[in-house]
Amino acid sequence: MRVIIYTRVSTEKETQDSSLQRQQVELLTMARQWDMKVVEVIQERASGYEVDREGILKLLDKCKAKEANALLIQDDTRLGRGNAKMAIIHQLKKWNIQIYTMEEHGELQLSETDTMVLDIVSIVEEYQRRLHNIKIKRGMKKAVEAGYRPEKNFHPTNHGGGRKRKEVPIEDIVRLRTRGLTFHEISVTLRGLGYDISKATAHRRYKEYVKK
Repeated sequence: MRVIIYTRVSTEKETQDSSLQRQQVELLTMARQWDMKVVEVIQERASGYEVDREGILKLLDKCKAKEANALLIQDDTRLGRGNAKMAIIHQLKKWNIQIYTMEEHGELQLSETDTMVLDIVSIVEEYQRRLHNIKIKRGMKKAVEAGYRPEKNFHPTNHGGGRKRKEVPIEDIVRLRTRGLTFHEISVTLRGLGYDISKATAHRRYKEYVKK
């Protein structure tokens, strides 16, 4: 098991140096006892109520990159306080990062309230994803009804299929706008086809085109 050790104190006071060192020594000892491979030790001095912390952002980057599959901390308050803590735990769980604490001498056990909060957040995220997909489908349907033919964007390749992607499909923007779609509907439709384009970008490029 590849593990990252994260330690934190909330102030810059020199008296906190011993706390950081104590956390590190105890967690390294714990990792050896559990036969964990420590890939990084991150120390931080920052308030637990803040999410914008260099140490925690470094931790999240490494977890996202799969450099580790577990986290070792003194207790859950080291990750953060209040909403900041819940947001970080939620993200780590989405990446299947196991969280171990010295306080519990094992995997982090969330309270019933914390578990309920994470369940609610997961449900909300799922419905947000569904709503986004519905918007894409509705935008595509309206575009097709207006005469747009998305299959024209697909281009055969030597790999047995695929699509030649344009940086910004200005012709499609103009065509959809001419057929009465709003710039929001145009951006949603084109994102459904794989183009990374915002409503503002669609509007700007359309304006540039008509000024020519």
